[in-house]
Amino acid sequence: MKTFLLMVLMSVGMVGVSNAQGGHKASGDRGYIVKVGDKMPDFSMKLTDGKTVTLADLKGKVVMLQFTASWCGVCRKEMPFIEKEIWQKYKDRNDFALYGIDRDEPLKTVVKFGKQVGVTYPLALDPGADIFGLVAQKKAGITRNVILDKDGTIVYLTRLFNREEFDAMKAKIASLMK
Repeated sequence: MKTFLLMVLMSVGMVGVSNAQGGHKASGDRGYIVKVGDKMPDFSMKLTDGKTVTLADLKGKVVMLQFTASWCGVCRKEMPFIEKEIWQKYKDRNDFALYGIDRDEPLKTVVKFGKQVGVTYPLALDPGADIFGLVAQKKAGITRNVILDKDGTIVYLTRLFNREEFDAMKAKIASLMK
């Protein structure tokens, strides 16, 4: 299966190779401008409850940043899995953080979206897709997830919702949470 996927990626001229077990993505792969092993660029985000969270606030935590938007059908499909299989498992741990970062939509839309999809993890606003632009080309699509280790290093990147990749991401998070 991996060989077939590699041949498909190469045949359409995409840059980089995906390794589902390691989550390694070459720079530029699938619209990313960061790669596994890079430090997450510094950012600040405003949550729907008005609180502000910075990258410095997250030091010492395993962090999942889920880039999303209300108009994204794949996001709507993925978010219940994130809620059930990741957030509910780790939400009470002080060494874990998960944020859905909504791409360039107003507060009212983001709050309504979270309720519609049924997620209880915190959602943040990303006016101008400025946070998104730190990790991916601004015109690149979502959904995508960025997993950071406790030092703020990117350890896993996803794009779209693929069950095999999602399960590998969950395994990576579980290994970091040991």
